[in-house]
Amino acid sequence: MPVTWEVLVAGDFAALFAGVSKGGFGSGAAFAGAAILAVVAPPGAALGVMLPLLMVIDLATLRPCWRQWGHGETRVPVLGGLPGVALGVAFYRLADADLMRVLIGAIAVGFVAWQLAVRARLLRGAKRPLPLGAGLIAGVVAGFTSFVSHAGGPPAAVYLLSRGLGKTGFQATTVAVFFALDIAKAVPCGFLGLFTRETLAAALVLSPFALIGARIGVCAHRVVPERAFLAITYVLLTVTGVKLIIDGLSPRLG
Repeated sequence: MPVTWEVLVAGDFAALFAGVSKGGFGSGAAFAGAAILAVVAPPGAALGVMLPLLMVIDLATLRPCWRQWGHGETRVPVLGGLPGVALGVAFYRLADADLMRVLIGAIAVGFVAWQLAVRARLLRGAKRPLPLGAGLIAGVVAGFTSFVSHAGGPPAAVYLLSRGLGKTGFQATTVAVFFALDIAKAVPCGFLGLFTRETLAAALVLSPFALIGARIGVCAHRVVPERAFLAITYVLLTVTGVKLIIDGLSPRLG
């Protein structure tokens, strides 16, 4: 992957945005960074650049959240997430770049549709804590989507939000879950060749933006309404998601 100015500009914004999301708003929209970067770079390269950045953000946000997570609520999605990561690895080995673009775009647009449906009360969240089995299933889906598009936040949130953790407890538990899953993703990413000299160099250059974003997110968690941040997220995800779907389908439609 040549590190062009387009990649650096998109990467700066993607790293900053992912840092803000993971640092202060529960990781649900952090995968917008991967979607943005996938518009100007091959999907595999975008995933390879973003994972080290997400791990840097994990380390930066883990300390402010230390021991504020729910221990049981952390274990269940992680246990489900590990086989989900394995499924993601298997899918990635079979999929070509255009199929990955379509999948990442579909996840982005689907996330926006799901959020809007919940806010319009067309869908309702669980009124009681979801059982262990539901948490494991949510973990499997989170592990799969996290590997193929760094989009594990929404399925994990379905389970975690039902557990009544509170704003800070939910944020801390999400950080802990994806700290573990991002470590689990790193090994297969290395074997699949997603970490190259170019992607690691790009991640190194972009890491200050990720750390700045994480710090902004930690501070914004206390003062910025989540609705304002998510409104921007929905626009970005819709635009980038539709663009990725069109780019992925165009070669197949001739």
